Amino acid sequence: MKPSLQLKFSQQLTMTPQLQQAIKLLQLSTLDLQLEIQEALDSNPLLEIDETEHNRGTSDNDSEPQDYSDKNSLSAENSDNVDSHDALENNQIPDDLPLDSSWDEYLSASSAPANISNGPADDDYIFQGETTENIQDHLIWQMELTPFSDIDRSIAIAIIDSIDESGYLTVSSEYILDSLQNEEIELDEVECVLKRIQMFDPIGSGSRSPQECLMIQLAQFDPATPWLAEARLLLSEHSDLLSSKDYRTLMRKTRLKEDQLREAMRLLQTLNARPGSAIAVKDAEYIIPDVSVAKKNGRWIVELNDDSLPPLIVNKEYEALSKSTKNTNDSQYIKSHLQEAKWFIKSLQSRNETLLKVSHCIVQQQMGFFEHGPEMMKPMVLNDVAEMVDMHESTISRVTTQKYMHTPRGIFELKYFFSSHVSTESGGECSSTAIRAFIKKLVAAELVSKPLSDSKIAQLLADQGIQVARRTIAKYRESLSIPPSNQRKSLL
Repeated sequence: MKPSLQLKFSQQLTMTPQLQQAIKLLQLSTLDLQLEIQEALDSNPLLEIDETEHNRGTSDNDSEPQDYSDKNSLSAENSDNVDSHDALENNQIPDDLPLDSSWDEYLSASSAPANISNGPADDDYIFQGETTENIQDHLIWQMELTPFSDIDRSIAIAIIDSIDESGYLTVSSEYILDSLQNEEIELDEVECVLKRIQMFDPIGSGSRSPQECLMIQLAQFDPATPWLAEARLLLSEHSDLLSSKDYRTLMRKTRLKEDQLREAMRLLQTLNARPGSAIAVKDAEYIIPDVSVAKKNGRWIVELNDDSLPPLIVNKEYEALSKSTKNTNDSQYIKSHLQEAKWFIKSLQSRNETLLKVSHCIVQQQMGFFEHGPEMMKPMVLNDVAEMVDMHESTISRVTTQKYMHTPRGIFELKYFFSSHVSTESGGECSSTAIRAFIKKLVAAELVSKPLSDSKIAQLLADQGIQVARRTIAKYRESLSIPPSNQRKSLL
């Protein structure tokens, strides 16, 4: 074959760096976007925060220094006897020192607090975070205060290290004995140390089952406590029936009446089946809403949360240097960073405009939710919004992921407003979110002694014109973390 030249026309989509940046910013959450903006500010000297816009909401009183002239002013009676020490309190050092004094006296006097009682005590301290500990730290602290031998101390440390966040021992006593690798230690010693640890605060830590944990806590009650014997009977011999909430069989086997069984269960309700939860402290997770919705003058208004992101501008001084500098390298450096800064600001503006447009469309379609609640949610998919705002469905998916809306009914992710539809008897459609809201409402109003089954819930929805299968009800109920009817039954 001979080589030859051919002319061929073709079209292809090229992802430019600017387009890639815009897509990346579009799918970031507010917290991730704040980190991205901070990285851009650190790497690009031509990008800076617009302080005038950022501090527009600050009042004039906050920006002006407080006047302490009344506190530092001297009374008329002592105005003639102002000494050098008073001058130092007012940040004034006299030009001439007395002959019988030295600088050390003035420095030591100026470093001492003038009057602690005059100012608020809270201003002298800075909050440096909360001191937290886990269940292991709490138990080790008590172990250090308990007289243990060296061998018992090593056993206690091995036991405490094997306790999870709930306060339960995750391994057997035999496993702890093997991990110590000490032939002088016997299994009885491990059990004795374990029983001592189970008496630590919180009571029941180191238990191997909920039954053992609750029995240890019951052992701390006064023997004269009412219904204590019945509660021990339920835990020791009928824990399986108690967990399955088979109250009829419980009353038959224990020969307890319904009122007696209720009182014994009320005593069990005072116990803590997860002792580690009293110590473990989880960090609070904060959500910064991207948009807010409020009703003003009879209309629902959508606004961006400007407080979450700082306003960015291009540094005018560096921008002017790009025209006046004579060095080619400096000029190229400034121009390249100037273009990056402009594209970054433009990408942020495009993100905000797209987010506002999609949020406005969601509020317009889900007006019933904002007026009456989740029972009036309409079925809506991503393609519906994509057609209304004339964008691709993938763009709508990026905009609504990890973006939150603050409403009078709470804070919701934008994905929450999208749901599939279920046909009704009248030929209409009902949102799956609305069906979940109906299920949650029916379960909240049911009698705990006779909870509603999935078939009964399906029948109640059918009476309202919503035809839903029992299996669908079970799926929606599980998504709401609602247990089945036999586990919701209670005598209390």
